[in-house]
Amino acid sequence: MRFLFLLFIFILSFSTNAQSVSGIVNNTDGKPLSDVLIRDLISKTHAHTDINGKFTLEQTKTNDSLQISKQGYITQKIKLSSDAFLSIQLEEKPFLLEEVTITNSLKYLNTISKIDLEIQPVSNSQDLLRKVPGLFIGQHAGGGKAEQIFLRGFDCDHGTDINVTVDGMPVNMVSHAHGQGYADLHFVIPETVDKIDFDKGSYFVDKGDFTTAGYVGFNTKNALQNSSVSFEGGQFDTFRTVALFNLLNKENQSAYFAGEYMMTDGYFDAPQNFNRINLFGKYSAKMTNGDRLAISVSHFKSQWDASGQIPDRAVNDGTISHYGAIDPNEGGNTGRTNFNLQYDAKIDENSQIKNTAYLSKYDFELYSNFTFFLNDPVNGDQIKQKENRTIVGFQSEYDQKLNEKWLFKLGAGLRNDNNKDVELSHTVNRKTVLEYLSLGNVNQTNLFAYSSLDFTSGKWLVNGGLRLDYFKFGYEDQLAPTYSNQTQTKAIVSPKLNFLYTQNDKINYFLKLGKGFHSNDTRVVVAQKGEKILPETYGADLGINWKPFPRMIINSAVWYLYLAQEFVYVGDEAVVEPSGKTERKGFDFGFRYQLTNWLFWNTDYTYTHARSIEEPKGNDYLPLAPAHTLMNGFSVKDLKGFSGSLRTRFLGDRPANEDNSVVAKGYCITDFSVNYQIKKVSIGLNIDNIFNTKWKETQFLTESRLANETDPVEEIHFTAGTPFNARLILKYRW
Repeated sequence: MRFLFLLFIFILSFSTNAQSVSGIVNNTDGKPLSDVLIRDLISKTHAHTDINGKFTLEQTKTNDSLQISKQGYITQKIKLSSDAFLSIQLEEKPFLLEEVTITNSLKYLNTISKIDLEIQPVSNSQDLLRKVPGLFIGQHAGGGKAEQIFLRGFDCDHGTDINVTVDGMPVNMVSHAHGQGYADLHFVIPETVDKIDFDKGSYFVDKGDFTTAGYVGFNTKNALQNSSVSFEGGQFDTFRTVALFNLLNKENQSAYFAGEYMMTDGYFDAPQNFNRINLFGKYSAKMTNGDRLAISVSHFKSQWDASGQIPDRAVNDGTISHYGAIDPNEGGNTGRTNFNLQYDAKIDENSQIKNTAYLSKYDFELYSNFTFFLNDPVNGDQIKQKENRTIVGFQSEYDQKLNEKWLFKLGAGLRNDNNKDVELSHTVNRKTVLEYLSLGNVNQTNLFAYSSLDFTSGKWLVNGGLRLDYFKFGYEDQLAPTYSNQTQTKAIVSPKLNFLYTQNDKINYFLKLGKGFHSNDTRVVVAQKGEKILPETYGADLGINWKPFPRMIINSAVWYLYLAQEFVYVGDEAVVEPSGKTERKGFDFGFRYQLTNWLFWNTDYTYTHARSIEEPKGNDYLPLAPAHTLMNGFSVKDLKGFSGSLRTRFLGDRPANEDNSVVAKGYCITDFSVNYQIKKVSIGLNIDNIFNTKWKETQFLTESRLANETDPVEEIHFTAGTPFNARLILKYRW
């Protein structure tokens, strides 16, 4: 009996000293809050709420003090009682940078995106991409084509080296008619975006194809706080209207609808006749067992004319203006319809399964003329690129917290692209096809699986993982004299290893190591018979996240990236061009400072040294690879009803060819916005290029011939950037 009594006392003592506490955190409307930080100020343990607002905190004791905090909410402190389940409500408050803490998260850059979204709301899809520090974009087709992307010394073209998703659905298009990885984000209504998940490099196992320079994942809102309608009008016959309707907003269910329409003639001499319509609806539900469901449907349609890229010589001799066109018949149309299902199943307090499934119908037709009369002196060199695509896929991920030190992740998925009538043809006036240069059907499947482990011990977090991708490429050449349907298969293994040391809530250090890749166009795969068709990258980041003062955050890193030899399919010419091994190394620096309760300062600078490894020194420059980029801005938030920003972006001169004998000139552009909120009505003014700087948004070294020329000329061809462009915005909320 004495032994049993002592055993009982021991168990009772152990349970008192090593108990755990669970709970849920909601806002004042009863909606669950995710990513809330719960810290035990005595034991120094911590936990975060999941998507259902629930958490479990280990190693707590009665009378311990807990601190509950989330960006944008008033921090609470409570003393633990004997209750095993806590129900906590957080109240919203004005944003204060001093409440942002350095945590042991490998994706700390997401905190930076939250800050930027809070103080600089987005107004278009270009603003969405610019939330990634160091990412620059350029538009060169009247606003209808996907933007050209620059990041970490990569001219990513339209997405070849950056992975883009929306609610887990891929945006990048494999084996696209215009370019591999083509990522058209215009189907997203900016006002519906809630979070931006991004990182640079290829260090996370759940990110696969195209994740070389980095990835960007956009998440749309599950619910609206209110309904709204806005009207925007300005120069160049620009008009945009957006409506968001709150259809259902209960504790466990929500639904809303959003619509956008935009039209503009643009600032070019030839009217761009651009118009776009976006429709989006989403339903979200939280089940009684903790599961969550989200269903979204969207439809997007756009058409436009474009002035294309024009040669320097035609502007210099007065043939056309800086905003002129050689072939005003360029342009196109595109559309995308998406169905997306997300279901997160909670198994128990320590494990869950996250599922995403999607279906997308996509069409694309683009008319371009890059060389004018080089190949056909009579009819001109206009080309048509066209495709009709169906994408289906899913991704499932199992997450389990094994104990306080170990977190396990296992995932798998599939993506299939069935791309019909992928066409490149020589045309006249968008009507007559003179010659088919390429025509065929692409069927590409990507199967993948991945697993990772997080190990936390004291101030250390170690993450290691492995990803396996298997591809099957199929191409049916419709121009072949006999039936030709060729297939190739290829697999690649991508290991990742990351270290994070969090010294305290003011500074941490990280080392990220990883292998990534991007797939090549199926037509390259077939042409190369499966050889060297999944070019791999090897990268490393070494850096810090530092909060030297309560209202200042600094993040910086030195990095290195190696890219193996690859074959590039040039969609504009239907040829395969080899490219050798390259290396990029550089430095990133980010700075956020809240000067007052309403004034914010942010700066992001990147330096990149990009070179070809196999070419002799002096002839080893990578064309169009940015060396210096800088973004700097001041923002005002909630100053007696006023908000606004003054933002400058700088892109330095960069080589246009391999020996740097031709330079693509850089630019420095400043944009301005101001908004005044009075009760339910807000009035705003947006001005692009407030100093009316004349600049070149995109540039290429191209050989071309004009109608009156006998010999071709190789020189810079460019698309003009926007001049001073003012727009007035009126918005009503209810």
